[in-house]
Amino acid sequence: MRWPDLPPPNTLLPFEATVRHASMTRAAQELHVTHGAVSRQIRNLEKALGTSLFERGTRSLRPTPQARRLAAVVRDALDQIDTAARQVSGREEGGPLALSCEPTLLMRWLIPRLPDLAVRAPGLTVHLSAGGGPVSFERETLDLALRRDDFPVPAGVSRTPLFEERIGPVCSPDLARRLGGVDDLAALTLLHTSTRPQAWDDWRRLTGARVDGASQQTFEHFYLALQAAVAGLGVAIGPYALVHDDLVRGQLVAPFGLVADGTRYQLLSPRPPERDARVSRLLDWLRAQSAGLQTPGDHAPAHPTLADPAP
Repeated sequence: MRWPDLPPPNTLLPFEATVRHASMTRAAQELHVTHGAVSRQIRNLEKALGTSLFERGTRSLRPTPQARRLAAVVRDALDQIDTAARQVSGREEGGPLALSCEPTLLMRWLIPRLPDLAVRAPGLTVHLSAGGGPVSFERETLDLALRRDDFPVPAGVSRTPLFEERIGPVCSPDLARRLGGVDDLAALTLLHTSTRPQAWDDWRRLTGARVDGASQQTFEHFYLALQAAVAGLGVAIGPYALVHDDLVRGQLVAPFGLVADGTRYQLLSPRPPERDARVSRLLDWLRAQSAGLQTPGDHAPAHPTLADPAP
């Protein structure tokens, strides 16, 4: 069988790396060749296709939309070849996985559970980094990212849902005893975070509550606002995954329950998880760990009853 329109195979690796990095220099470093070698292969590919694949500036190199589409197909084909070769050779994919996770979720949910990962998936090493918002797998040295789905995800990125977001006011047990109903929030300090400044407004919109606090205090990060709630400084909006352990330990109380806000957390990866045995193992573990977040327990009722007194 012949493929009359197939471009020169030796041009595809340099091309894919150049698109991913938007840089011939970085592509050359990755492939351990010279910049000139990568440049020649890109020119050969453009000549074979009869079109320019990059917009070249004085200090910039921007792939055209056609180049990005072709690179995505090349990357997918290389992934399949890599998987098939590993199966034929009997080799397991090795090395650590680089996982980026939203900072507060990393600190308050993921890290406390890592000892269980070491027991259930021995030999699987995960390098963690804190990060939020959009992810560019083409530019960042990441294998995976754990994110809330509150931003557009580029085409070609694999998305695996894990658990939905549920939110509600949380406070220390001492403060909860002062709450006979939602109107009593007006006598307390409402705690805010700069990283999710609309959290209280989102809860009001979802529940119809119209109450405000006696005062307001804003913290730079979510985990600081939640720690302030544990310390009894006021009432914060607590996403269930971020306060789950505190609710179980009794350090926090959700006096009016939690409500789904329409978003969910998902695992992002540049290719489908089943193509990498390491990712599949990690995903199985994440699913098991997040199973308890699907439906809040007795300490955090799924639907807020705003008029009910606190226990």
